[in-house]
Amino acid sequence: MPVSLPSAVLFDMDGLLVDTEPVWTVAEIELADRLGSRWTPEIKAAVVGTRIGTAVPVILTLLGQLPTPELVAQTTAELLARMVELFKGELAPLPGAMALLADLQRSGVPVALVSSSFRVLVDAVVNRLGLSFDVTIAGDEVHHAKPHREPYETACLRLAVDPRRAVVLEDSPAGIDSGEAAGCAVVAVPSVAGVHPEPGPRRLVLTSLTELDLAALGALAAR
Repeated sequence: MPVSLPSAVLFDMDGLLVDTEPVWTVAEIELADRLGSRWTPEIKAAVVGTRIGTAVPVILTLLGQLPTPELVAQTTAELLARMVELFKGELAPLPGAMALLADLQRSGVPVALVSSSFRVLVDAVVNRLGLSFDVTIAGDEVHHAKPHREPYETACLRLAVDPRRAVVLEDSPAGIDSGEAAGCAVVAVPSVAGVHPEPGPRRLVLTSLTELDLAALGALAAR
């Protein structure tokens, strides 16, 4: 019996496709040290999956700083520059990600990369790993970032697919909310301590993408 396939599969990047969260943590710890404070797992959980423009004021506040526009702009620029530098090093795809992407592409399922990271970082990862997607959406290319529906809704529009038959792969609460708000089914694979999504009628919660295959994606999309 032929396997039912989703209309598209939409990958998050940081913490889902590739293990960039430890790299972000290096830059974040350096920032906290410069400000005479301490980076904590609670701060990480508060901002994971959000766009840098949203995350930086929260980070500064939790580090005991007043997030003035000048300090936010300076900190954002410093973090982006440091991340571009760090991304030149070793980047590790998360278990199962490359195999799943290859299976989808062989099966003709449209794939998109939908990230809260800015274009400069999305391109750095895609080029570093030699990846190919039908559509890529960066955090600085949408008016409303995750958890708003716009990022995943935009990806489905560009792919010309029905979001109700598409599946989003995410690790963060903001990304999960964004995918579901766009009408997509969601596979949640949390990668940060303190993030514990619950399964739902159109939401699977897994510990690794190695647990996911085309049949499971098709069944989820059909719910």
